Amino acid sequence: MENEALFSIKNSDVSAVFGQFDRNVKKIEKEFNVKIVNRGDYIKVKGDDVTGAVKTVECLIKAAENNIDITEQSLNYTIESIKDNNEKDAEDINGELICVTVNGRPVRAKTTGQKKYADAIKKNTVVFGVGPAGTGKTYIAMALAINAFKNNEVNRIILTRPAIEAGEKLGFLPGDLQQKVDPYLRPLYDALYDIMGADSFVKNMEKGLIEVAPLAYMRGRTLDNAFIVLDEAQNTTPEQMKMFLTRIGYDSKAVITGDITQIDLSDGKRSGLKEAVQILDNIEDIKIITLTNRDVVRHPLVQKIILAYEKHEQHLQKKQNAVNGAKKRK
Repeated sequence: MENEALFSIKNSDVSAVFGQFDRNVKKIEKEFNVKIVNRGDYIKVKGDDVTGAVKTVECLIKAAENNIDITEQSLNYTIESIKDNNEKDAEDINGELICVTVNGRPVRAKTTGQKKYADAIKKNTVVFGVGPAGTGKTYIAMALAINAFKNNEVNRIILTRPAIEAGEKLGFLPGDLQQKVDPYLRPLYDALYDIMGADSFVKNMEKGLIEVAPLAYMRGRTLDNAFIVLDEAQNTTPEQMKMFLTRIGYDSKAVITGDITQIDLSDGKRSGLKEAVQILDNIEDIKIITLTNRDVVRHPLVQKIILAYEKHEQHLQKKQNAVNGAKKRK
């Protein structure tokens, strides 16, 4: 016998909850094997997993009431969380506001992992954000850096990353030193323009209040009263990571982001990020946050790509372990 549920919804929220061409509802119907019908101020749900479908719709209604965009990513995250009986995770699509971009777009933590990451940055001096591409590691760190700067919590923002080519040799780059390193720092510029606007960024950079520079520029400095973000930290050597961490001065905060599955160091070199995460774990005022494919907020296909690569790498590791085991038996 099919189950059935009836609950209310404001007319003004129906469009956001149901989605364009009822896209959201069709997805929920498929995932929970139910039929969802809107009649005025009410929604009727009938089918197999009515409870799961109702919980999902209720999360979307709450998002709509808070004027939060319901994206394909947030819908998928909500459905997955409800299916895993993690209602608290599902509610995190209504995460607290981090900042508002120059174009008026609100930036929020969209997953439980992102919320933990943002909270850790607010509460700790040093935070490591480790996870795959698309999890918002750099963007959230920079949004909070700009917040701290605007609120006079720090006097300047320093953004840095190692100038390592991503698996390819770019050869000679024309121009002066700044023009040579700019291509490596472009992702940081893009985020800054998006959050604070090009004009504001340029003005503050000319005043020396915002600095975007390769990691090598950090050597020999003491960085007081600054919010420092080290991006692509998986491409640091242990020596570079130690150098960076020992630059942190009084009233400063540092966020180190990276993806240990995308190390571009030459063969034989150890990743400073991998080593630091092991060495600095459980030290007070240092927090290590690990984000996963569930925290990916780019196109949903990115999440599937990451999962496919993880499965492939696990398969290769099993084969290698089998080969090593056979060698030992001989």
